[in-house]
Amino acid sequence: MKPTQEEGQREPMETEAGAVRRGRSRRRKGHEPEAEGAGKAKKTGRGKRLGIIAGVSILCILGITAGVYAYMAQQYRTLFFPNTIINGLDASEKSVEQVKEMIQAGMKGYTLTLETRDGSREQIAGDEIGLHAEYDGTLEGILSGQNPLKWGIHYIEGSGYTFDTMIACDRGLLEEALKNLACMDPSGTDAPESAYLSEYTAGQGYRIVAEKPGNRLVYETVLQGATDAITNLRSEISLEELDAYEKPEITETDPGLIAKAAEWNRYVDVAVTYQFGDTTEVLDGETIHTWLSEGEYGNAVLDEAAVTAYVKELAGRHNTAYKPKTLKTSYGPTVTISRGNYGWRINQSAEAAALSEIIRSGTSQTREPIYSQTAASHGTRDYGDTYVEINLTAQHLYFYKNGSLLVESDFVSGNESKGWGTPSGAYPLTYKQRDATLKGEGYSTPVSYWMPFNGGIGMHDAGWRSSFGGTLYKTGGSHGCINLPPSVAKTIYENISSGMPVLCYHLEGTQAGSSTTPPAPVTEPEVPATLPETPAVPAESPANPAELPETPPETTAGAAETPEAPAETPVPPTETTAVPTEPSTPEDTQSYGPGGAPVKPDTGAVAGPGM
Repeated sequence: MKPTQEEGQREPMETEAGAVRRGRSRRRKGHEPEAEGAGKAKKTGRGKRLGIIAGVSILCILGITAGVYAYMAQQYRTLFFPNTIINGLDASEKSVEQVKEMIQAGMKGYTLTLETRDGSREQIAGDEIGLHAEYDGTLEGILSGQNPLKWGIHYIEGSGYTFDTMIACDRGLLEEALKNLACMDPSGTDAPESAYLSEYTAGQGYRIVAEKPGNRLVYETVLQGATDAITNLRSEISLEELDAYEKPEITETDPGLIAKAAEWNRYVDVAVTYQFGDTTEVLDGETIHTWLSEGEYGNAVLDEAAVTAYVKELAGRHNTAYKPKTLKTSYGPTVTISRGNYGWRINQSAEAAALSEIIRSGTSQTREPIYSQTAASHGTRDYGDTYVEINLTAQHLYFYKNGSLLVESDFVSGNESKGWGTPSGAYPLTYKQRDATLKGEGYSTPVSYWMPFNGGIGMHDAGWRSSFGGTLYKTGGSHGCINLPPSVAKTIYENISSGMPVLCYHLEGTQAGSSTTPPAPVTEPEVPATLPETPAVPAESPANPAELPETPPETTAGAAETPEAPAETPVPPTETTAVPTEPSTPEDTQSYGPGGAPVKPDTGAVAGPGM
């Protein structure tokens, strides 16, 4: 029998199965690699199927999400986007009508409260300023301008709108209501005050006084702040946070004010200690602050005239030139020498300039003033313990050096019968010169030792004389000079230097022929307790009247001293006993400084009388 269709169909299956079995049998015999390749092919196929399934799933999810997003977007054709703020009201997902209802509800019973700096509160009611809504299609315009598909972006970023046309009030009523507030009344408020520099206080100088904020409001700022609050239906504003108060022009942190305080204090923090031997005088802020005034830009201006006046007062207290001096004479009694320019003399113009510069620099210091002339020591006996003592009455002199008597001698002074008497006074030795020639009208006389101390008057050797002392000077005296024996002149010359004092005086009872016998000279005179570290400086005739006495130093004039009287005898100035004072006119600015000395004449000749 022929096989049925079913059987025919089975045979191949069996055959296929047999083949399979045979194949398996072959694999068992060593065909494993082929079997592994087939396994990998099956696994790769499964992976592709899984990937396709996953991709389809994601597309389905995205499609569903997009559908949902698009579906939700449709509502924003009639509703405002999420996070939408309109005039301070949250309009998120609300319709135009709902927003209008919110506006109307917010205006019912609306009151704006204004809180002041001190915490007080004042109110403005909506009905007193005509608060109302004005709808002009603005809300509808916002809604129609929305792209519904962009609702997601607005959900994240949000949108804000402010329109004056929706919530409005009568501006005139608002302005009137603000002006009626107590906090806006200028008469009841204080304007701010700027920080400023205080007056000088002893021990503190100048300090910055802090500004006062006050409580006066800026009307325009308050009006704008109130308008914004009403437009957004805010019920309260802080005027402090609104920054509505007037501000002081200058605060205590202002750099310009800080710099000004530093500058002014630099001036008054200066302390200048003037040293006058054992005496000191201090200039500090107590005086300096009275010399300051404010310049155009607030800078400190130092009154130069006040500085000059102070130095002049300083000189008046401490200058000793042209002032009386007491001398305990070698004869015992004490005399007062009221004339002469020996002593300390401050160069006022130079010292005023130096003092002004010190004050401006802000540098405190201890100093001696700049002198145009110095002396041996400070105090009333400024001549120290090295000086020439000339008793014009006794016609006898003493030269003390460092307190010890070095030499004494008779001399011949100016001829009194002819009006050439040697004037008394305390003078510094101007200079000394060897082998000088004394010249005057009608004479020219050489001397070996020339030591001028009062203009053309000086000490010198007079070898032509055979005797000295007594009363020779009355009728046969010199033209004003102190004529000395050559050996005495030499000794003095070798031990004296410029600036050393020459003290000339009259002492009744010591003249030759007096019935009273003068006591023996004192070999060690009384001297001041302190001496300066620098040598004294002689005074040349100042070129400036400020340091000239009201009466010039005494000088004599006449022809050279010769055995015969001169043909013509010039009349010397009249001797006066008035104490000279320093005029107040400007002084010469030239200064020799402490320890300095004037320059000796270029020639060996001395023009003028005095031989």
